[in-house]
Amino acid sequence: SGNYYNQGEIRKKELEASCCVLGIPASDVTVIDHRDLPDNPAVEWDTELLATIVLNHIEAKNINLVVTFDAGGVSGHANHISLYTAVRYSVLPGELQGCRVLVLESVSLLRKYISFLDVPISCLLPGDLLFVLTEEETQQAKRAMRCHRSQLLWFRHLYMLFSRYMVVNSLRLL
Repeated sequence: SGNYYNQGEIRKKELEASCCVLGIPASDVTVIDHRDLPDNPAVEWDTELLATIVLNHIEAKNINLVVTFDAGGVSGHANHISLYTAVRYSVLPGELQGCRVLVLESVSLLRKYISFLDVPISCLLPGDLLFVLTEEETQQAKRAMRCHRSQLLWFRHLYMLFSRYMVVNSLRLL
């Protein structure tokens, strides 16, 4: 939960509500509460600790696909970048046998905020996988985002309106 701004319990409930909107049952949601993994956009998490936690979760749940951030963390968020680093740390020695990893591509600020106008650009660029959401899926994603009330600051409302990530996501295999 990270307990950023002392909102750990609130954010856990918001995550479960968001997952419910996306059709993910609460029984499939795991919140890691670890004092050395604070939810803080400026804090880099310990790579080995995080890699161990992620690997244990993958093995315990028999997961065969992981989707994570790339080295840019989409927004430069240190926690997001730490997840990528930990997963990459696990992939290189081959510890993720039988589990594929997809990383969400970070794009330039201009592309990030041109919404659906980025679809043709994304289609033309090389990549391993491209998701273009339908209008219904985009509305579902927005409903899921609205569940995170404690994090819905003014700029996140703009994000929901203009971010290409609400419409198109390009991923590559790690």
